[in-house]
Amino acid sequence: MIRRGSNTRSPSPATRATIAARAPHALAAALTLCAALAASARAQTSATLVPTLSPNRAGAKGALTLAIQYTGGEEGVPSPVHRSVLSLPAGLTLEVPSLRSCSAATLEAHGPGGCPAQSLVGRGHALAEALVGPEVVREEVALWAFVGPPRGNDPTLELLGEGSKPVPAQVIVTGTVVPAHAPYGEELVIPLPPIPTLPSASETSLADLTLTIGASGPHLARGANTVLVPARCPAGGWPFAAAFTYADGSSASTVAKEPCPARAKHRSARARVRLARAAMRTIARAAAPTREGDRPVTRATHVRSTGAGAA
Repeated sequence: MIRRGSNTRSPSPATRATIAARAPHALAAALTLCAALAASARAQTSATLVPTLSPNRAGAKGALTLAIQYTGGEEGVPSPVHRSVLSLPAGLTLEVPSLRSCSAATLEAHGPGGCPAQSLVGRGHALAEALVGPEVVREEVALWAFVGPPRGNDPTLELLGEGSKPVPAQVIVTGTVVPAHAPYGEELVIPLPPIPTLPSASETSLADLTLTIGASGPHLARGANTVLVPARCPAGGWPFAAAFTYADGSSASTVAKEPCPARAKHRSARARVRLARAAMRTIARAAAPTREGDRPVTRATHVRSTGAGAA
């Protein structure tokens, strides 16, 4: 704590006048700095990741849906993504009973219809945005995911995006699956080229993206491509992560977890108790004596003898 001494002199009238004259400029500078910092925070692109396993059950065969939303950026349009890395839980695998692949060259020449049906592993959609002057132009994009030719020992996915209005465009990117550090098992590394846009528009950005890999439902088709959920759910849930590098040179990451199926476990425990009680009642009824004439027999003996006589 600073204490004012008894011999401290007050500022002269000239000094007070100078301070009063400079105060508005200092305040304006401070406000300008705050505004610049706020604008920088708004311009910074960020992303959220929401994974969903269906069914959400350890060891089940089903589908994985990844929903990604981008926010921020200049004029509210996110900075374009130039590279993404998706980290997946250890033990999560893609099961393709009839393994077929489709190359980027085939997709470019013939579109999704030119690929073997068994190579299709996912579908989805995205929303693309671009600035044309002060106006934000948006375009719906359809997505397909195919098993691609391996790169050495690394599996690949070929991702196709197609839009029609206002700009007919097709983008094909190749994602490579590589090992990841714990608690993840594998990473899908995807470099993204610039997306075609209008001549006077900014580089096209992704505002959101949803992609479902695998298939789910009560009656899966024989030979359907599915995601195999890990046999064990770690404490806190199955971990997912995503890291993005943007066109403006910035980078950011996000993490998410798919909760463990606690309710399903409770239902399974109750079901096991009900089954155990039903089995005990069945055994008790089978062991209860009955009378057949003057000879006491059990139901089990009666059933077996009837079967032997029929034979």
